[in-house]
Amino acid sequence: MDNRNRGLMAIFVITLVIIADQAFKIWVKTHMSLYESIKIADWFSIHFVENPGMAFGWQLGGKLFLSLFRIVAIFFIGYYLYGLVRQGYRKGYIACIALILAGAFGNIIDSVFYGEIFSASYQGHVASFVPFGEGYSGWLHGNVVDMLYFPLVESTFPSWFPVWGGENFIFFSPVFNIADSAITVGIFILLVFYRKTLSVSLEKKEKA
Repeated sequence: MDNRNRGLMAIFVITLVIIADQAFKIWVKTHMSLYESIKIADWFSIHFVENPGMAFGWQLGGKLFLSLFRIVAIFFIGYYLYGLVRQGYRKGYIACIALILAGAFGNIIDSVFYGEIFSASYQGHVASFVPFGEGYSGWLHGNVVDMLYFPLVESTFPSWFPVWGGENFIFFSPVFNIADSAITVGIFILLVFYRKTLSVSLEKKEKA
């Protein structure tokens, strides 16, 4: 019964993250034009961008490769999570893996479906839903919607600073989404609180 509770908890975390992530992305996609910003505070804005790459706008390989990579990663993470639940691992550790899985799944939804169901977003134009297959791109070639922007510090490098002297800089400049946040939080908690558990679980997988 306790393992059943662990499984339900993992499902709850995954479902909550995916619903929140997709609801926010769909709202931004259908209410804001590309590169439009809504200033919430001096250090936080809703800034709509799309990226064909990985978390925080990073890119690796072609679009099809990235989509297939995400799908394979989701399969392995899901299988790993299933094993953790069956073996009765701590709920906190399972929750971290569930966060990572949910974040990866949230972004693959964009890659797989958004190109098929949305018209294109561009400056001055807000996208809308279209009949399936009439969107801005093909299967597995959709862009990931990002919108969370935290320019915590905006300043200028002093003139004596090497290379970048006198240039403006922003800390923290990446634009990301709820799925990216779930992945980052899950990994951060793993590394801070569950490094030993992670190491032990991977060793068990290698010996299996």
